[in-house]
Amino acid sequence: MTTRPIDLPTNFRSVTMAAGIRMSVAREPNKVALICGDRTLTFAQLAERIAKVSAMAVGMGLRKGDRAAIVATNCLEFIEIVDGLAEAGVAVATPNPKQTSTELGFILQDCGARVAFVSPAQEEILRAADCPALERIIVIGPEYDKLLAQARPGGDLPTVEEWDAFAIPYTSGTTGKPRGVVLPHRSRVQVAFCMASEYGCYGPDDHYLAVTPMFHGAGYNFAHASVFFGGTCEILTGFEPEATLRAMERATGTFMVPTIFHALLGLEQPVLDRYRPTRLRALMSNAAPLAQKTKEAIVGYFGDGILHEMYGSTEGGIVCNLRPRDQLRKERCVGPPFMMNEVKLLDDDGAPVPAGTVGELFNRSPCLFLGYWNNETATEAAMRDGWFSAGDLAVKDEDGCYYIVDRKKDMYISGGVNVYPREAEEVLFRVPGVQEAAVIGVPDEYWGESGKAFVVMRPGHSISADDVIAACKQSLAGYKVPREVAFVDSLPRNPAGKVMKTELRGRKA
Repeated sequence: MTTRPIDLPTNFRSVTMAAGIRMSVAREPNKVALICGDRTLTFAQLAERIAKVSAMAVGMGLRKGDRAAIVATNCLEFIEIVDGLAEAGVAVATPNPKQTSTELGFILQDCGARVAFVSPAQEEILRAADCPALERIIVIGPEYDKLLAQARPGGDLPTVEEWDAFAIPYTSGTTGKPRGVVLPHRSRVQVAFCMASEYGCYGPDDHYLAVTPMFHGAGYNFAHASVFFGGTCEILTGFEPEATLRAMERATGTFMVPTIFHALLGLEQPVLDRYRPTRLRALMSNAAPLAQKTKEAIVGYFGDGILHEMYGSTEGGIVCNLRPRDQLRKERCVGPPFMMNEVKLLDDDGAPVPAGTVGELFNRSPCLFLGYWNNETATEAAMRDGWFSAGDLAVKDEDGCYYIVDRKKDMYISGGVNVYPREAEEVLFRVPGVQEAAVIGVPDEYWGESGKAFVVMRPGHSISADDVIAACKQSLAGYKVPREVAFVDSLPRNPAGKVMKTELRGRKA
């Protein structure tokens, strides 16, 4: 548990994630804050329900420093549960609700969650999980509504500081067991203010569309920022391309991952012509790289001047942002450092690298996490003198903009030369008929390692492996060209949309 510094001014007040919502009540209590299907909550109702969740937590014996969990798909109750528990000093783990009982059991036991809130569809899986620390499961629906109605706000709550833990989203576990990322109120509030300034779609008159899963750090923060600043957030309970495109007609801003953009742009042309959103002021993309061809398609359909591509992490927040004016000018670029961020590139010895040279990207900002839950070793491995690295390699150009070359762990060495798979992937995305592609390094008796491409074709298209390799040879040096091609129905992805190359490496063919 953190302690309050003794040298703070007497008029200091911490800003928590729920504070913005409470301030909006004073301005427009009857304004709609949340929409989910045919259900709505005004700001006054949302603030009252957050207070009731806090009272419920205290009534159940939860204390400041305890942990809880929410295992749920997108729903109207998600924000009030997370914010309400956090206002009582209880940090909330937010695991992926599609995980198995074994996976959920590991996460809930790892963080020591005493209480879990669960969607009806996930109740059976959660009850089968092995997590002895869990004392109570509350199903979102009639059971939850009854407890909420019985809660009586107004009692004593602990003092919650902005540096106290707000939530504990878990990393996707692409390289091993997932790790709990401890996020303080301070980091989430700082990110929200930066987002409001940069993206221009988080004011009181804005209508944000929450499409991505809220259990994910970015999905929650992008949705929460809208109500933090007094705007309206419409929550989609699931993704269906045409329904999402129709809902986007009402939106001034939304955050998506590349797979969602691919699905939207893959709709038949008459559908795309029927729904052409015109109110959008910002389209934000993150979690995985946007191929340049995909960027061109997004700008071509949604229009110029609204697409932002971010680079960041759950641990570090938004680190870099490529603004709309540069989307088609700076290829494969993630832009300059985001507001409040410092970025540097270091070699393996920790020395800065010159412009144009590949280095490991480190950042620091007020938005950094507190560390990995109960995992000091992992925290120390990710940090260097207060700077965090997600393990990505990048180069910087003369304008101070950064280009993510690849994940450090995805680079392979062929004939003694470093090869970054993303270069080949960008080429593969431009091959006619190719929908998705991923490249990994595989053992090679002669070269040590060589590239293997996994390719997903669009429906109705076909191409030979020789044609794929020939297309790469036109744009890439020989050592960068994949020597093998495997055609697959889909690429394995984690919930954030990142390709799980660890799984690809484990495939026999």
